[in-house]
Amino acid sequence: MAVHRFPVVMWKDPAGGTTATLLENESVAGYAESPPDALEQVRDYLQWLYAQQPTRLGSLVSEPKLARFKVKVRPEYEADGKIYAYDRSLTLHVACVHCQHSSGLRAASLPGLQVSFLYSPGASLRDLVRHYVQERFAHMTPHEISRSMPPQELVLEEVSIKTPRPAPVQTAGPDLRQLETVADAIGTRAFRRAYHPAYEREREVEELARRLSAEKTNVLLLGSRGAGKTAVLVEAVRRLERRKTESHRERLRLGLALGGAGGSPRTSASHRFWMTRGSRIIAGMKYLGQWEQRCETVLGELSRIAGVLCAESALELIQTGGAGPQSSVASFLVPYLEQAELQMVAETTPEELQACRRLLPQFIDLFGILCIEALTGPEAIAVLERVAEAAGPRRRLSFGQGVVDEIYRLHRRFLPYHGFPGRAVSFLDQLVERHQGPERLSRQEVTEHFSRQSGLPRRFLRDEEPLPPAEIGAYFEARVVGQEEACRTVTDLVSTFKAGLNDPERPLGVFLFCGPTGVGKTEMAKAVADYFFGAGEDRDRMVRLDMSEYSGFAASERLLGDELRPGELVRRVRRQPFVVVLLDEIEKAHPDVYDVLLSVFDEGRLTDAYGRTTTFRSAVLIMTSNLGAESLRPLGFSQRATPSYESEAMGFFRPEFFNRIDAVVRFEPLQPEHIRRIARKELAALERREGLARRKVRLRWSEAVVERLAELGYDARYGARPLKRVLEEQVVIPLARHLVENPRLSGSVVELELDERGEVRLR
Repeated sequence: MAVHRFPVVMWKDPAGGTTATLLENESVAGYAESPPDALEQVRDYLQWLYAQQPTRLGSLVSEPKLARFKVKVRPEYEADGKIYAYDRSLTLHVACVHCQHSSGLRAASLPGLQVSFLYSPGASLRDLVRHYVQERFAHMTPHEISRSMPPQELVLEEVSIKTPRPAPVQTAGPDLRQLETVADAIGTRAFRRAYHPAYEREREVEELARRLSAEKTNVLLLGSRGAGKTAVLVEAVRRLERRKTESHRERLRLGLALGGAGGSPRTSASHRFWMTRGSRIIAGMKYLGQWEQRCETVLGELSRIAGVLCAESALELIQTGGAGPQSSVASFLVPYLEQAELQMVAETTPEELQACRRLLPQFIDLFGILCIEALTGPEAIAVLERVAEAAGPRRRLSFGQGVVDEIYRLHRRFLPYHGFPGRAVSFLDQLVERHQGPERLSRQEVTEHFSRQSGLPRRFLRDEEPLPPAEIGAYFEARVVGQEEACRTVTDLVSTFKAGLNDPERPLGVFLFCGPTGVGKTEMAKAVADYFFGAGEDRDRMVRLDMSEYSGFAASERLLGDELRPGELVRRVRRQPFVVVLLDEIEKAHPDVYDVLLSVFDEGRLTDAYGRTTTFRSAVLIMTSNLGAESLRPLGFSQRATPSYESEAMGFFRPEFFNRIDAVVRFEPLQPEHIRRIARKELAALERREGLARRKVRLRWSEAVVERLAELGYDARYGARPLKRVLEEQVVIPLARHLVENPRLSGSVVELELDERGEVRLR
């Protein structure tokens, strides 16, 4: 019998129970009321593991010792959208188990923190623990730190199990453990189920199959997102697999006819092609040289089966691994590709290809390019029809007349920048999965589902439904008081979009809202977002950026983000392209930011240094500015200057930036009647708040109340902005006190009136 010993760390939980974890793997844990029971759970797991994988059992560490350290960490907190560090540090008592590793290095583990590392025998363990603990608790608030505190009272134990000594066994095939860890076999049925057949791609599939049949030919599939690159690859692999099987059967038949053994193919074609990505290759590799060693093992396993490595993104291979392209996974693979020791297929887009050639040309030059053009017109419709035909019998569902044509029309009209057929096919799949009710899927369901996804109201999606400009203007005039010119401008924008006359190669609109503070610029942006995109499941359709935060060094880089994490603007628009982008106080941005925005305004596209493209052609871009507003003389309601906002903007921005703006929209200072209208509007909005609506309490007020609120809520410098504060103080807070004092109040009317001191009171 063989005896296997495993170090175990144990500690008491606040609830009184005992947790026991393997030193080498904290995910293997036992929890019980007593320490012996917790140890027994770990022992049971190891016995089960041996039964499943007897050759993988064994510990890599020995001679564990327990040490304790004090580490200071600096919490952080967020206020007003900014991160601040606390003025004092917290001292944590951290337990560390260090031991000898089978590699000859020392190993250390910080139980409860999921932190482990290898280090040289001469290195300072104290310094390493401090580094890893401070890294673990970086950017955390005190509350978050308290929830992640390491256990205090730890003990070291040992679990041993006895197993029969394994007898030598003969393996049925090559060991592909590392390959199976980082990649998926394309030829398997489970992988193929995730992709539709490559309809209307006979030429591309046959050409790819021909190239892959050649010895060590590397292929780069080039096409826009959604064009069907992976579907073409999967179909080509399926054909090669079928041909290999047929060829083997024929050889077997001939071998039997001649009295020979016939033999078997060297390897199954279904396991020759393996799909991976850079992040999977380096996943879990924390130490220097680990991912390189994994790559060597994977390449060795591929060589034994004459395998082909397929990458979802060539650019990601260049970005992943080291500090730059020259130390990346792609760079590591270059010698193997040059010596024909590795065959690859990779995918990329035209924009990413340019970045690849700039970052690591020696990698991309080793591939032959096969273009996968996006489908258009009859071919795209034919793909949708065949997908629908395949889905119908499986879901016992029929498709009404015009369903496929409507899907194509909506995507061609409102998402023309997405490659066909990918986005439209995904839409059809979602529609089928979500369908409930009758067995026939109608054209109306297509429209409703697209409306929920995009946020566009039904009236935008159906050309036969009218949308009078007077109705549009009335909506915006009710939302934004006293800004007739601005309402006319956005009414024209809506009418142009409804008629389908907007430029499909640009954003829906690019506007500069100019005027003093508190006159409705931001409210107009919100109104545009609600009108255009308010019908969706996600009602948050406005991306607002304070451009004063992008005024310093490297502002454009922060706006775009880095290779690991895109900036907020890019992230939000990628997630939902149907949005209003509000760039608040644009004049405060760094000039480099204006250069970034040029391509957005002109082409509706933003491409970063890594070839990643974000499309703004379904977005409305609104900039706000106070340029020229300082020339207003805030001497009262009636006295005001008439600044030329357009001249001010033309003088401030470079001509190439200014000329890409569709319109400079003037917002006027508010007049007394405007303030009164806003006060009435806000009072009416109070009735829709949950506390009143649930109790069915109505509000009534006199004109004297409106006059008083307008008088208190207007400031010549800040416009109507103080009105909200006045409403809170004069109406909302007294009303809240009244409701909590009378919790059973329901179905009544609360009247607002002025007392003898001119203050609003309830009756």
